[in-house]
Amino acid sequence: MKDNILKHLAIIMDGNGRWAKKRFMPRTFGHKKGAEVVREILMESKKLNINYLTVYAFSTENWKRSKDEVNFLMNLLVDYLDNEIEVLHKNDVRMNFIGDINGLPKKVQEKIEECIEKTKNNTSITFSLALNYGARNDLVNAVKSISKQFKEDKINLEDIDENLISKNLSTYKIPNPDLIIRTSGELRLSNFLLFECAYSEFYFTDVLWPDFNKDDLKKAVESFGSRNRRFGSIK
Repeated sequence: MKDNILKHLAIIMDGNGRWAKKRFMPRTFGHKKGAEVVREILMESKKLNINYLTVYAFSTENWKRSKDEVNFLMNLLVDYLDNEIEVLHKNDVRMNFIGDINGLPKKVQEKIEECIEKTKNNTSITFSLALNYGARNDLVNAVKSISKQFKEDKINLEDIDENLISKNLSTYKIPNPDLIIRTSGELRLSNFLLFECAYSEFYFTDVLWPDFNKDDLKKAVESFGSRNRRFGSIK
């Protein structure tokens, strides 16, 4: 029997800049369109009975982009949360955030806290935004946290295992992803959920994120349904 219940879908939303360039528009135009696509994919994921959706919104490496683009993305994020929070709440969506949230601008942190508080009792689907997120950075922070616990005699050396590491990652509230989708034709993870994706299935598509729609999502889900997930064993 195939173990193909899709509980957690993670998406690397890629291609906003190229989508805008094809239309002779600035990159910011692509980011704005990309943000609009998120709601459609979230609502469709809910219809497909997916319990968790995580999207890679802003990585630790994205700070290397121009100051104007970074500022636009931070403002876009605040506007997105402002505009979407009521809709998400009415649709029983619980919001979650992974990454080094303390490294974000104060206005973003305040909006994040507001969203978490407002939607904390919702149960239909957990929607996680990866912000200032990098898997390596997350692992470094987990090591620091575990080392501190050991130094304070809260844990023993024998207590350190995969489960303890997982509990000290920013993803500790959500299960490991069953399926990871990357749009735009790139074939890499870009420092996304490296520890958590050990047995994830992958789906790559040439579709740029602003063009990605519910039909593309269904194709990915159908592909996942045909996979033979063995988790290292023989079935």
